Amino acid sequence: MSQKLETAVVTGAGSGIGRGIAQALSAMGLRVALVGRDPKKLEATQALLANGDRAILAPCDVADRAGVKRMVETVVSAFSSIDVLISNAGTNVRHRGLDVLSPEDWDRMIATNLTGSFNLLHEVLPGMRERKNGLVIQVCSISGVRASTLGGAGYSASKFGQSALGLCLGREERERGIRSTVIYPGEVNTPILDARPVPVGQERRAAILQPEDVAAAVKFLVELHPRARVPELVITPTVDDFF
Repeated sequence: MSQKLETAVVTGAGSGIGRGIAQALSAMGLRVALVGRDPKKLEATQALLANGDRAILAPCDVADRAGVKRMVETVVSAFSSIDVLISNAGTNVRHRGLDVLSPEDWDRMIATNLTGSFNLLHEVLPGMRERKNGLVIQVCSISGVRASTLGGAGYSASKFGQSALGLCLGREERERGIRSTVIYPGEVNTPILDARPVPVGQERRAAILQPEDVAAAVKFLVELHPRARVPELVITPTVDDFF
């Protein structure tokens, strides 16, 4: 089994946690494929990378199954393989209570947060199986451990599903040398907070997790020897008692 991880796909790389993870992996020397829906945001992320010249832009909506297939083909053509998959793309909506949650918003959250994660696995896993090596990290949410009205019913349901997907992956693929970790971040200061029904103040934003905190956890997982796997990892703000 190879111990060296050299290439990575990071979804949701245009901002927030995904941008922080891409920066950390690039600084480690990995070649990074930046995936997201907005090419301009991906370009902004690439400009921040320590080795941005070795990164590629791969615009894609993870909810688009055919688009994900094309994206993976593009990355494999450029990198030869995908050693690390960071399934980070996610979304939430402003109207979250079951009394106001629309079917359209429900479908959008499930399509991005859950089905999008499956779409990525479906395309990336065959190559990892062939090489008997790979690391898949689901950047989930604390809402995937404990349902909450803060995250909302739809978001929590999608994140519980993403968690189950990652845990099943770890159990099914470990004997093929593929490791899977589900990370459950608490509140993180990212653009997703802008969708909150009640605005989050600057003092609160400064006190909660920052994208680089989650990126540090990812760096730890990437640096682990392949004989060690971490099925689940919870990271929360010190100031919170939710978990």
